[in-house]
Amino acid sequence: MREYLLMALVAAAVTYLLVPLVRVFALRIGAAPEIRERDVHTVRTPRLGGLAMYAGMLAGLFVASRLEHIGAKLADPRVGDGQTVIALALAGGVIVLTGFLDDWWGMDALIKLGGQIAAAGLLVAFNVTLLWIPLPNGGTVSLDSTLRTIITILVVVVSINAVNFVDGLDGLAAGIVCIAALATFAWTIALTENLEQGRLSVTAAITAILIGMCLGFLPHNFHPAKIFMGDTGAMLIGLLLATSVVTVTGTVNYDIAHREINRFPVVLPILLPLAVMVLPLADLIMAVVRRTSYGKSPFAPDRGHLHHRLLQIGHSHRRTVLIMYAWTFLFAATVVGLSVGGVPLIVFPLVVLFALVVLMMMGLPLWRSGRGGRGSGGSHSARRGPAPGSGPTTEDPSVPGAAASPHAPATTG
Repeated sequence: MREYLLMALVAAAVTYLLVPLVRVFALRIGAAPEIRERDVHTVRTPRLGGLAMYAGMLAGLFVASRLEHIGAKLADPRVGDGQTVIALALAGGVIVLTGFLDDWWGMDALIKLGGQIAAAGLLVAFNVTLLWIPLPNGGTVSLDSTLRTIITILVVVVSINAVNFVDGLDGLAAGIVCIAALATFAWTIALTENLEQGRLSVTAAITAILIGMCLGFLPHNFHPAKIFMGDTGAMLIGLLLATSVVTVTGTVNYDIAHREINRFPVVLPILLPLAVMVLPLADLIMAVVRRTSYGKSPFAPDRGHLHHRLLQIGHSHRRTVLIMYAWTFLFAATVVGLSVGGVPLIVFPLVVLFALVVLMMMGLPLWRSGRGGRGSGGSHSARRGPAPGSGPTTEDPSVPGAAASPHAPATTG
């Protein structure tokens, strides 16, 4: 456990210390967009925070490869032919380059998708792929090379875009991904201990580094943000989160798992990412449906995201972020806790339903006298000016009925 802690601390320290330098660099090259009418921020805020996060990732991987026990796990030929560190460094480099160009100059959505597929393809080239899919009956479905490639790329691309879609408020994406990584890390440690397969795994190592990257970046990014991670960072942490899921099949022995523990933990490698990512995934699906219903491209930005709606009904910027943190933590902790405790598989959909009800209750508007007045706490109400430090809208052109006010919530990073 101390080795995991060391990796997380190194990743956090490098990320935290490099963010101010990256901020200066972003300002000098003009990677801080002009304030537009639909934005709520009053100060130009630079992007490219993902560059510091990438440096934190590389530092964490370097330290991990030099540690006795974790280094041996990362060199395990069952995962990535023993070259997981190189695979992550190269795939991360491709996704960071793609995000950097998009944050600096802007990039067509299809070109950006091509960069995401290229990064996922690099993981596949190093055999960092899903080997099989666990079934509810305790068995598994082995995947041939073609299916491994297709499903792995699909998982990576969907995860990247889910994180990118939820990256709409200061500190939101980094916090949610950090909670997701904590849940995955806790599950990995608990499961490998229960199965006596050892405490160390590639999945736990990747999530430890991811946790460190997010924690190192959050102090600079929480509202009011001094810098945004941009697509550079959002796509990178989405890539790492997806890789942590993909590598599970190379480190957990399901032949033992389905005999030693109940079915719920066995299928959790599939359920857990769905659990912790259900919020951004649901937002992603609703965004596609919403945009196509208006005759727009699925990639066309708008103001209909869940966090925008929470702002519009009266929650402040920080309260909206904390609501989504709380929901993600509640859901992830419940799922992991139930899996470790051992419960029937049917409990999972019930937990999903309960979590959705809780989210709806937390998102209810706060009825106060004089809506938008002194007690509303809503930094985006019609009577209040824009909150300083709010980030630029990166995916928020108006949809019908959404552009009446220049103070409508904006996407940040």
